[in-house]
Amino acid sequence: MNRNLVEKVKESISSVLPISIIVFILNFTLAPMPKGMFMLFGIGVIMLILGMGLFTLGADMSMMPMGERIGAELTKSRKLFILIVISFLMGFMITVAEPDLQVLAGQVPSIPDAVIIGMVALGVGVFLVLAILRIVFQIKLSYMLFILYAFIFILAYFTPNDFVPVAFDSGGVTTGPITVPFIMALGLGVASVRGGKSAHDDSFGLVALCSVGPILAVLLLGLLYNSSGSYTDVVLTDVESLSEAINVILRILPEFFKEVALALSPIVVAFVIFQTIFLKLPKSQLIKMSVGVIYTYIGLVIFLTGVNVGFLPAGSYLGQSLGSLDNNWVLIPIGMVMGFFIVAAEPAVHVLNKQVEDVTGGAISKKAMLISLSLGVAVSIGIAMIRVLKGISIWYFIVPGYSIALILTFFVPPIFTGIAFDSGGVASGPMTATFMLPFAMGAAESAGGNILTDAFGLVAMVAMTPLITIQILGVVYNIKIKLNERVEEQIIEESGTDSEIIDFEGGAE
Repeated sequence: MNRNLVEKVKESISSVLPISIIVFILNFTLAPMPKGMFMLFGIGVIMLILGMGLFTLGADMSMMPMGERIGAELTKSRKLFILIVISFLMGFMITVAEPDLQVLAGQVPSIPDAVIIGMVALGVGVFLVLAILRIVFQIKLSYMLFILYAFIFILAYFTPNDFVPVAFDSGGVTTGPITVPFIMALGLGVASVRGGKSAHDDSFGLVALCSVGPILAVLLLGLLYNSSGSYTDVVLTDVESLSEAINVILRILPEFFKEVALALSPIVVAFVIFQTIFLKLPKSQLIKMSVGVIYTYIGLVIFLTGVNVGFLPAGSYLGQSLGSLDNNWVLIPIGMVMGFFIVAAEPAVHVLNKQVEDVTGGAISKKAMLISLSLGVAVSIGIAMIRVLKGISIWYFIVPGYSIALILTFFVPPIFTGIAFDSGGVASGPMTATFMLPFAMGAAESAGGNILTDAFGLVAMVAMTPLITIQILGVVYNIKIKLNERVEEQIIEESGTDSEIIDFEGGAE
């Protein structure tokens, strides 16, 4: 166990170190931070490394096995009504407690937090049911995505402009570090029991569909509510000493202990019920899962505290400082470099990459997935910075972007479509919401732009570009497979292997 934790912490160091080095360089060159803020950032880095290590180990031990076993048991029961009700309740309850959603809800003008959280949770619950039913009835994911995104763009056309970027952002933030491992494992469990030729491909796509519900929910709210209002400023905490920094962390810790407990409780309660009635797992497995839940809980509390205390204020301050420079175009390359490395610091990304490698038998490696995601996020942050500086409407990017992504679904193996659209939700996690989004908001404020229309939409861009890059990886994969098949056929033809096999078989008889 200790060896596994050390390995996870080492992985965390390699994930968090690059973005930390970038911030350190900016602090000593273009954007010096106040001493206290820089101290909090340093503490945040340590908390991120430890928190991510504990979380990823805990997710492997608890969240993934729980999701798979619940999904498998629901499917074995053959009772469609129970499958629908449990899936809806799980999606709704997990989303209500998602920390990233609560942060975003506070930024939406004129709509009470409780209303937007409730509607978004309702959207996730409904679409988790649709995602499960898609697996059960073997409905092609690309068909559903085409219909749903067509409806989204029609609805968005009639929604006030202030709400469109926020709506697309909400689709990314709701698929957080607790939601993703459980939902993905739930899909694997359902697909494995259903079986069939397409079970392998259908095991992905749940996160993709669960990201659609929040977008529709916020667009509908935008039609019902007056769009007047403004965003909530990020409060920049500054401290003068290490003791003050520790006091700040101790003041915020109880809040995250409560939030993470609320987020985990629906999954744990559901598993306890299933264990008592159906699963009857041995005591040794239950002890391992219980330890995993504790690791997940403590890890996520430490991670979220570090992000909010150290990274959120640093992101906002750096954005303001760089946006106020005469040569503020440096936001574009700096943002791209940050985007390339920050995706590696998203906890759920590592869960997805490991699951992809396992399900594909190593055909799609964790390294290939991470590079594809990093390139996609780098491009998306670069585009987001252009929008911040030039005030270009998000429509000019999301319409062609999603059109390309949907067209690519016809040219890649189905499993790549599921993985790609899942990756979009996974890449836009807490690091994006609490570091890159405040970075964009600070830059937009300094550059004199409209924060609601220019800064918001960054999460949406981060969620969109992996859809294209991962599917391009699928196209390359498809071409390689076909080339290998042709080479094998050519070798057989040239060597006359077929006739030799026939003679051998004849002689053997």
